[in-house]
Amino acid sequence: MDWGLIGASTIAAEHMIGAIRAQKGHEVTSVLSSGADRGASYAAIHGIKTSTTSLEEILADDQIGAVYISTTNEKHLSQALAAFAAGKHVMCEKPLAMSAADAATMVKAAAEAGVVLGTNHHLRSAGTHLAMKQLITDGVIGEVLSLRVFHAGLLPEHLRGWRLSDPAAGGGVIPDLVVHDADTVRFYLDEDPKSVVAMESHGSMSQGVEDGAMSVWKMPSGVQVMTHESFTHPFSQSGLEIYGTKGSLVARNVMTQLPVGEITLTTAAGSQPVTYSDHGLYDRTMAQFAAAIDGKGQPSATGVDGVKSLAVAEAVKQAAVSGQATKVDYCGV
Repeated sequence: MDWGLIGASTIAAEHMIGAIRAQKGHEVTSVLSSGADRGASYAAIHGIKTSTTSLEEILADDQIGAVYISTTNEKHLSQALAAFAAGKHVMCEKPLAMSAADAATMVKAAAEAGVVLGTNHHLRSAGTHLAMKQLITDGVIGEVLSLRVFHAGLLPEHLRGWRLSDPAAGGGVIPDLVVHDADTVRFYLDEDPKSVVAMESHGSMSQGVEDGAMSVWKMPSGVQVMTHESFTHPFSQSGLEIYGTKGSLVARNVMTQLPVGEITLTTAAGSQPVTYSDHGLYDRTMAQFAAAIDGKGQPSATGVDGVKSLAVAEAVKQAAVSGQATKVDYCGV
């Protein structure tokens, strides 16, 4: 299957082009950029046959069966709807849209068009998270009591653009990182947060959007969840702690795009490191997406997963602004 890139993005260059090409018979043949010169240069650097500034042109190409959308967040909805109407499968960057309601519209449109919609939540494809999820499923740590996500770091200089200054484009740490943490928590616990309380910060990097957030989530099962996200912490380690009735899992440097990190399992028998597969996160994500196109299973993170992670992030933002506990609205999905 030939692919079109909607957005000449950093993430496509660093991760997704290679992941698409790693799937047998899949190739990236066209890229859409808002600037003709940038698109031509990007295509030349990455060995892509054609570039265009026209969404209509890339979607009219009958040889292209799927597109990867990695433009700024406010463009996702209209671009995805146009792709569905053209019969293209869509892998879309998170968050799917500017609101959970718009994301739910995307899910409905994809179903009506009979095409596959995936959300690029890469963490659930990591060997680290898959290994910890399996230990939980196998009952090794017993019944989960609480979960803490720490996802604070220093935003790389080359990403310090609209993420820090443009709320209309979906900037801010909440749409950038809370959605990932929401998907990760849902992946581990197999349940959806009911309500949240939160606070946000406007610190050294803030240019009109929040650059830090902390929140506590109420889960249906009673599991307590706490998360921390930031763009401003240069010496932090990302990670995850999961505590159960029979043991705990403590992971460091696993909230990342790379197959790295350390996991420690502690039970009554003592502590030991957990081994995991070091496969590429995006390679696995795209392998499952390619299989879903062939009618074999679902994407690792579906459109519904994308709606739900965004709904949690919306509730966190509302709770932080209002100072009140906020119910999560999943828009009927």
